[in-house]
Amino acid sequence: MGKILKTIKLIEKQVKEFKIPWVTEVAEEDKDPYLVLISCILSLRTKDKTTDEASRRLFKAADTPRKMIRLAASYIQRLIYPVGFYRNKAKVILGISKRLIEDFSGLVPKKLEDLLSLKGVGRKTANLVLGLGYKIPAICVDTHVHRISNRLAWVKTKDPYATEEALKKIIPKSHWIKLNTILVAFGQNLCLPVSPYCSKCSVYTFCRRIGVQRFR
Repeated sequence: MGKILKTIKLIEKQVKEFKIPWVTEVAEEDKDPYLVLISCILSLRTKDKTTDEASRRLFKAADTPRKMIRLAASYIQRLIYPVGFYRNKAKVILGISKRLIEDFSGLVPKKLEDLLSLKGVGRKTANLVLGLGYKIPAICVDTHVHRISNRLAWVKTKDPYATEEALKKIIPKSHWIKLNTILVAFGQNLCLPVSPYCSKCSVYTFCRRIGVQRFR
């Protein structure tokens, strides 16, 4: 565990020079679980810059569930375009907003099972909302966290859920929330899926480079 914590600290220090993920920025700026949730929905299969711009346009028009349901789906589509699957995401956002009003008094729930009951919310999004939105310890495993955790040989897993469960056993809860933020920034800028920048990496000596065929 000591080696892993040292690696995390080194990565955290190195990624300070990079832009943090947009969803983390929303959480730090607004501290509103609803905005974190909607930003997560918009960010799926979409680059941060596009998510950033779309989120700002949308939240200027509606930043609460009650304001959101007053908007037509077609208008939401125009506001969030060109995020990936923008038509479907507009429907998901309206559906989630209505459900929050009907079943949760307009508030984003604080329990994992309740979040997962919202149509369009998967485990990754739910854990991110718990961690960034409510500061409840949760490990959000996306493609970057899954890839890097296996590349470093922290875990040996085949899917995000298995990675989440394995990481919970070896990483203290005090590091759970920030893990996604620093590994996403690390994965977007240095530890790329193909040809990572190992020559610039601060944790090169700690990395097993599992699955890396060539690097820079």
